Amino acid sequence: MLHNILLQFGPGKLDGVRLLLTAGPTREPIDPVRYISNRSSGKMGYAVAEAAVKQGARVTLVSGPVALTPPDGVELVAVESAQQMHDAVMREVADCEIFVACAAVSDYRVDQAAQHKIKKTGAALTLQLVPTPDILAEVSALQARPFCVGFAAETENLEQYARGKLQQKNLDMIAANRVGSAGSGFETDFNQLEVYWRDGGQSIEHAGKPVVAKQLIDLIAERYTRARS
Repeated sequence: MLHNILLQFGPGKLDGVRLLLTAGPTREPIDPVRYISNRSSGKMGYAVAEAAVKQGARVTLVSGPVALTPPDGVELVAVESAQQMHDAVMREVADCEIFVACAAVSDYRVDQAAQHKIKKTGAALTLQLVPTPDILAEVSALQARPFCVGFAAETENLEQYARGKLQQKNLDMIAANRVGSAGSGFETDFNQLEVYWRDGGQSIEHAGKPVVAKQLIDLIAERYTRARS
């Protein structure tokens, strides 16, 4: 199937490059019927995966639970929790040259999920939350690290927080988008990005997520090629 895809689209900017991508939300269980999650639909990550395939990349997609069909030509690894996503990424990362962390990974999980459904009693309920693994930081800290691209979904101070994450996690690039407002980001078919690297940046204007994804992959290919040379 992948061979057919490459023949259809012809030579691409990422021909033969092994790209590992995370997408979608994670779910952190509270009890057997409840979980902590977020508003990510996975549409941006899946669009990036498809755009990468069209540019000739060999794509492994580690996806949280979404209501989407995987793009043709990708190898799908389905996970649910942040720990499962971490474990899948660390199994695959040695074989990749570019890592794109597009997933909206839960920052916290319940310390001890209940084995049985928690019954409503009318009293207040306190959940003890503990941090989940920082997948992107761990990949970026590897001795033989891939080219690392992060995502930052922010409600304020977009450039400040994104550039802070870029520096703190020693990333090659970061794609930042503003969420919490209508028309872009979570739970919509549209997005816009501010993409930063250490000595520069570029805006990707508001458009459908496939269009934004294509521009982002083109930019990743350009920066990756420069980094290799």
